[in-house]
Amino acid sequence: MQNLTKDEIVNTVLEAYIKRSNEGFKKYGTCLTREDLTPLEWLKHAQEELMDAVLYIERLKKIFEK
Repeated sequence: MQNLTKDEIVNTVLEAYIKRSNEGFKKYGTCLTREDLTPLEWLKHAQEELMDAVLYIERLKKIFEK
């Protein structure tokens, strides 16, 4: 992928977002412009993703504490 910015970190994150978007579309057949979810359902999805992130962080903390 070509660099879209002069910041290597930003480019890495953008590339990851594009990859994730493509994989999500392939898996679910839709994207974030979908209209079949209510605002509350979107909030629930976001909450679940953030809860997962907290679990991953806690797991990594255990590794680094050793």
